[in-house]
Amino acid sequence: MKLEGVEILHIAMPLVGAFRTSFGTEAVRETLLLRAVTDEAEGWGESGASEAPLYSGEHTHGVADVLARHLIPALAAAPDLDAHSVAPALSAFKENRLAKAALETAILDADLKARGIPLSYALGAVRRSVASGVSVGIADSIPDLLDTVDGYLADGYLRIKLKIEPGWDVEPVRAVRERFGDIMLQVDANASYERSDIDDLLALDDFDLSLVEQPLPADDLLGHAMLGRRLATPICLDESIVSARAAATAIELGACRIVNIKAGRVGGYLEARRIHDVCAAHGVPVWCGGMLETGVGRAANVALAALPGFTLPGDTSASERYFAEDITEPFRLVDGHLTVPTGPGIGVSPAPDALARFTVSRQWVPVR
Repeated sequence: MKLEGVEILHIAMPLVGAFRTSFGTEAVRETLLLRAVTDEAEGWGESGASEAPLYSGEHTHGVADVLARHLIPALAAAPDLDAHSVAPALSAFKENRLAKAALETAILDADLKARGIPLSYALGAVRRSVASGVSVGIADSIPDLLDTVDGYLADGYLRIKLKIEPGWDVEPVRAVRERFGDIMLQVDANASYERSDIDDLLALDDFDLSLVEQPLPADDLLGHAMLGRRLATPICLDESIVSARAAATAIELGACRIVNIKAGRVGGYLEARRIHDVCAAHGVPVWCGGMLETGVGRAANVALAALPGFTLPGDTSASERYFAEDITEPFRLVDGHLTVPTGPGIGVSPAPDALARFTVSRQWVPVR
């Protein structure tokens, strides 16, 4: 394909409820969409970055800047551009995986649309629908938390994930387990604990959790390995897994028994598939994480979650979990599952009217 240019769209979409984690609270999803224009098709990608660099070192305005100044212009030198040539063309630029993932996804979508191939098929999906879980933010009180969980279970979600942090862990988990009994329950610490908090983490073993996600800092693989030798509940890594190599290292060290794959965090869906393959080769189950995506990012996540190694429900929740109005046709929960898109590429495109309402600014970056 010949890439003519990429449009960077800065969007702001109100969430149906503020989402609080150990590193901050979001009430508006402020992020970027990319529209890659080629001589054969247009493709869409979404950045996982937020307004502030709290989940990772990247943030919305920084991603827009590095895309416009460095990453998009670098593709001008790539001969015979397709999705597989994006990562090599960008390899000189360090880190910035959320930015690279958005750009690669937009090129991948255009490439597959031009050839009439669904993303799920290109990645190697084996399912037509994927089991859906839901992530529950830190609540103002335990009664509020129980009401929220009750609503999601009534909606049909197959797994509940509770965000935790020091001081908000054992008691909310106990309350949910006592109230709702034998549901599939897990917790996510977003790297908010230190090795000195090990007793608090070991106390979670009493609640038959399916996993404890990213309890320690991302760079503390040895700490996770040490904790894993004492904690009966499986440790799942998220922020620590930034590539297939990092996944292989974590598994070899015994730092995790489960992996959360987020395509944005690892630089794109092609690297996400490689991580899936590494984990499958080691018998390590994976599941698909979420980053408050619009329908653009959600469509690609659902395609990824249909691969055979994704044996646990992911954070592939319905659109209404986050947005009163999405920018694509909404993803709806049916018997605890989301349907995998079957159209070419990611299978969706933004609706022009909705996109216009939520777009804060646009920037066209030509490729010469």
